[in-house]
Amino acid sequence: MDKLPLLILTGPTAVGKTNLSIRLAKAVNGEIISADSMQVYRRMDIGTAKIKKEEMCGVPHHLIDICEPTEDYNVVRFATEAKRLIREITERGHIPILVGGTGFYIQAVLYDIDFTKTEEDTAYREELAAFADKYGAEALHAELAKVDPASAEAIHANNVKRVIRALEFYRQTGGKISEHNEEQRGKESAYHSAYFVLTQDRAVLYDRIEKRIDSMLSEGLLDEVKALLAEGCKPEMVSMQGLGYKEIVPYLNGECTLDEAIYILKRDTRHFAKRQLTWFKREREVLWFDKGLYESEDAILEAMLTEARNRRIIA
Repeated sequence: MDKLPLLILTGPTAVGKTNLSIRLAKAVNGEIISADSMQVYRRMDIGTAKIKKEEMCGVPHHLIDICEPTEDYNVVRFATEAKRLIREITERGHIPILVGGTGFYIQAVLYDIDFTKTEEDTAYREELAAFADKYGAEALHAELAKVDPASAEAIHANNVKRVIRALEFYRQTGGKISEHNEEQRGKESAYHSAYFVLTQDRAVLYDRIEKRIDSMLSEGLLDEVKALLAEGCKPEMVSMQGLGYKEIVPYLNGECTLDEAIYILKRDTRHFAKRQLTWFKREREVLWFDKGLYESEDAILEAMLTEARNRRIIA
């Protein structure tokens, strides 16, 4: 059976994926599947830089606002839903476009990764969670660094859920999840795809990140986080561990000043962008589009369309 077509547009946070994705979708008669692990949550709009309805310009978007902040959304659920959507979009005669910065989610779909090899070890998971509660996320992260330094480098200490998953994988298989992921990267793409990564000069990108965070604060980020806490969201929930939320909660709880919270948010977002770029550099068959090397967004779009035509993904 012929492989289904798939375009991927990704890159670090704040690089400018959203606007370009709309233009790309319009040019190829496409529909967008969000590959963002935070934009799935309802009422988490400002901190996730979620696209607004009017910004969609009539382009269908999927996997946005599909679950409550109290739910755990994970890569297995994402991959299942994204693969179904790719089939449905193709059957409608449209081009599916995976757009977002969660590289692990993209990899899971592109290489049809099998997550059934290891079963969940609930008791061990709870033991690790209790360890993190007692000694802190950094201490748990240090345990991962002892057995799998590459995973510790790729996973932020605050992402307790992924740290636990990596430790659980090591305990169950005796292997490193970082090596498992590298092995999965070696698989052939499950789709007839073009994998576009938008990037930018590091200093320019960091400036965009700072300005975006300032804009989020002026748009009401503090009130958004307050409302989530008021409706019963807990800081340890997966949703509340997202950038823009976990940094604001300590301020609202009186544990730090607003200036300190903003400093940490900007710093951690810069670090996150750096880790995203590291992830994409390890992926195979990635097509890099450095914004500094093109005269305009029109030129970037035309170059992407040329690649898609050359690969016979579009006519």
